[in-house]
Amino acid sequence: MNAAILLLTDSRLPAGGHAHSGGVEQAVTSGAVHDVPSLGSFLRGRLHTTGAVATALAAASCAFASGTADGPWAWDGLDAEVDARTASPAQRAASRVQGRLLLRVARRLWPSPVLEELAGAVPSPHHPLALGAAAHAAGAAPEDAALAAAYHAISGPATAAVRLLGLDPVAVHRLLADLSRELPTAPGERDLPPSAAPWADLPAHSAPALDVLAERHALAQVRLFVS
Repeated sequence: MNAAILLLTDSRLPAGGHAHSGGVEQAVTSGAVHDVPSLGSFLRGRLHTTGAVATALAAASCAFASGTADGPWAWDGLDAEVDARTASPAQRAASRVQGRLLLRVARRLWPSPVLEELAGAVPSPHHPLALGAAAHAAGAAPEDAALAAAYHAISGPATAAVRLLGLDPVAVHRLLADLSRELPTAPGERDLPPSAAPWADLPAHSAPALDVLAERHALAQVRLFVS
């Protein structure tokens, strides 16, 4: 694994990730998440639905940036595929905010023509696209980008839950340690489009409950996190 991925997954990276709870805040408000076991169920569900989609898209973005995913594609085309897989307008907005901030930081950390090309084509790209492009600019491979996306899908919500519920941080990190066994070590054949295949072949798992939570959160008058 490229060591730069550690920077991309670090919550202290000044890319705004700490301001997003990944749906946990509204899940706590609704009572769905209220202790460590219920948080574990939430994180596992998130990892294998929206997290799996983000993992595949980040890997595809990194592969496209490196030129290993052939075909007449462009950044705006892949960005549209993320849009199509994100049913909630609130989640689309949050993804673009996080993507824009990550891209801005990555352009300063790892100056690269690829990042400039992405910024020119999609000024506010979805987060998986920015993550995959940043991983490539940092010298990482698609499997590294996949791992970073999967980890991001559970680590941010876990940290938010500690703040919201006052949970034991060691117990929550034990959850993350258990879930780490389910993180991808490399993108499978279904995660990356084969040569000249349409981006539509990428996974499109859905999580309606997360969509509902995101829309409710967007309407909440009092909230600690942006999303």
